[in-house]
Amino acid sequence: MNIIAKRAATEDLFVWDERLIRKYDVPGPRYTSYPTALQFTESFGPDAYREYLSPRPVSIGALSLYVHVPYCRNICYYCACNKIVTRDQSVAERYLDALEKEVKLLAPYFDGRRKVTQLHWGGGTPTFLSGAELTRLMHILSSHFTLIDSADREYSIELDPRSIDVDAIALLKGLGFNRVSMGVQDFDPAVQQAINRIQTFEKVDELVRAIRVHRFKSLSFDLIYGLPNQNRDSIEQTLNQVVRLSPDRISCYSYAHLPERFSSQRSIDRLQIPTADEKLEIFHRMVEQLTEAGYLYVGMDHFVKPDDELASAMHNGTLHRNFQGYSTQMAPELIGIGVSSISNTGDLYAQNAKRIDDYFDLLDKGQLPIERGIVLSDEDKLRREVIMQLICRMQLDMRKIEQRFEIDFATFFRNELAALKNMANEGLLTMTDRWIHITGTGRPLIRNICMIFDAYSDGEQTRFSKTI
Repeated sequence: MNIIAKRAATEDLFVWDERLIRKYDVPGPRYTSYPTALQFTESFGPDAYREYLSPRPVSIGALSLYVHVPYCRNICYYCACNKIVTRDQSVAERYLDALEKEVKLLAPYFDGRRKVTQLHWGGGTPTFLSGAELTRLMHILSSHFTLIDSADREYSIELDPRSIDVDAIALLKGLGFNRVSMGVQDFDPAVQQAINRIQTFEKVDELVRAIRVHRFKSLSFDLIYGLPNQNRDSIEQTLNQVVRLSPDRISCYSYAHLPERFSSQRSIDRLQIPTADEKLEIFHRMVEQLTEAGYLYVGMDHFVKPDDELASAMHNGTLHRNFQGYSTQMAPELIGIGVSSISNTGDLYAQNAKRIDDYFDLLDKGQLPIERGIVLSDEDKLRREVIMQLICRMQLDMRKIEQRFEIDFATFFRNELAALKNMANEGLLTMTDRWIHITGTGRPLIRNICMIFDAYSDGEQTRFSKTI
């Protein structure tokens, strides 16, 4: 292995340079896709998606499935997800009927023998569904796609601790899930009260014990910093409790207060939200405490135990990223199922209708519920590969990019390399004629580095959360 590549593969440092953190703390994409969803256009609809799928070869490797369940019983004030808050359990039956229609429309375009190596149910709250409804949904999928039971599969589901009990944990394991992600956000009672999400440590502890008993392969916690009533001391207490529960992976997301876009956030008292300086202090403490507890920083916002598969994947160059975050099982095609979900099939992204009534209407007409999308240009695919290499591996082999895309990297990215030289002078990265390597100082600013290669970023950053 090249010396620089080897250095990158063993570099797990996360260096906090407060001056640079403050300088680069600007809005920017999270790059779960490139181009980002802002570039999707409504000129791409059901007919365009069907025309694209029709002539494709049906057997092109494994599949990844994402299912979106939008319903929640309670509203969390901070939430920016596509969700529908209701206590009416009867809505689930109609939604499952719609999902079945969508799956039946999609399945003929994908060889049913292709193995589903990655499955993820998100929301909303997937466990809004009853045990029987969860079982029915899995049956719908298994009737049209080849679900597998191999040890290296990634079958995950998002859990809201308020909507599940230990019996449901056993059911999920029986249905084939081997990974769970739990929305913890914060254990502090004052924070929970301010965001309308009351869940005790004891409740989460009970669920974690059940997850361990049933031998799920991985447990992830989602935390949010920048929430109302948070401060450096309160987050330290939350992290003490998190470390006691010992999840395998921890995602630390930055709260973006955008009440003009997300109506639920208008219920948050803006005077209780930490200032920009306080928010940086909170995140800095999170980094310190998780690092002291033995967690490694992998990619953007993610901390994992040293023996976790994500850490190994980053080191050996097999880490991937999609709409569900980081993964070791990136299939050639991702099929999004359900309202607002996004598919990535080769050269395009296609998003389902965001409004539930529009989603139902399209399916009732026998159409795929596609509302918008984008067909990638050759330059889009080139820039996507560069960004994904950087955000997943913290390094880039420019020579391999040249060979794959038949370009001269230095000529094509002349302006980008000039901008990177300024970042190199600040210690965020190092460059040779072949390699770009992100340093420990640059790792917390990886989104900013990727933005250099984003042809669409100018003038649209305000639509995103800040990078720190």
